[in-house]
Amino acid sequence: MNAAHPHLVEISDLHYAYGERPVLKGVNLGIPRGKVVAILGVSGCGKSTLLRLLTGQERPARGQVRVDGQVVHRLDNRGLYALRRKMGMMFQVSGLFTDLSVFDNLAFPMREHTDLPEAMIRDLVLMKLHAVGLRGAHNLMPAELSGGMERRVALARAIALDPMLVIYDEPFAGLDPISLNVIANLIRRLNDALGVTSVVVTYDVSESLKVADYVYFIDGGVVVAEGPAAGMLESQDPFVHQFVHAEPDGPVAFQMPAPPLSQALGV
Repeated sequence: MNAAHPHLVEISDLHYAYGERPVLKGVNLGIPRGKVVAILGVSGCGKSTLLRLLTGQERPARGQVRVDGQVVHRLDNRGLYALRRKMGMMFQVSGLFTDLSVFDNLAFPMREHTDLPEAMIRDLVLMKLHAVGLRGAHNLMPAELSGGMERRVALARAIALDPMLVIYDEPFAGLDPISLNVIANLIRRLNDALGVTSVVVTYDVSESLKVADYVYFIDGGVVVAEGPAAGMLESQDPFVHQFVHAEPDGPVAFQMPAPPLSQALGV
């Protein structure tokens, strides 16, 4: 790891389109080592696309994503595989294997990517589950878990291999207030305890501002605002103010650009 460089992730002039529809139009941002960084934006602004480019699932039309000094889209399959082993991912829908127990869900990446003996895997799994408060649920199946418990197991699996980078895709979606607060606190606590770097991609303003050190706002395919999370509630930037305070009027339009309704209806 190139610890001398302050940014673990550097994204520069990143462009991407789905067919003729451009999604990212020159995104520039940096993720400092050891910090929690939130990437906020309305649905459809390109947050999930950014994650796919970050993890090498897609190739940019222009620009680059550099992770730990490596340009992701220039890596061959072996290099990309090695880089992904240093990343942990908590999916929006948890992504647990439904036919495996909680214990085996966490043990799976350890068995797949390491040569550790089963006795050590057992201890590591129980330690990860203990960190998220679910050691007592190790024998349960995913169908027996509540939504909040399922999300915590997914978080434990994301840190199973002690990654340098943990990515959270909409970690707060669909959770009740108590579970949401638990997940938010775990993201912050585990980031600091493990010394990892965390990227939280979400549209949930209140929780992300509680746990993040730095925030980027994406709109129209570019970063429209950024800054320390602590100052965002008082920001006078029009986009940030509208987004943070959930106001209907502002730079974020409700209607997508389209011809007048009367014209479309032939009136």
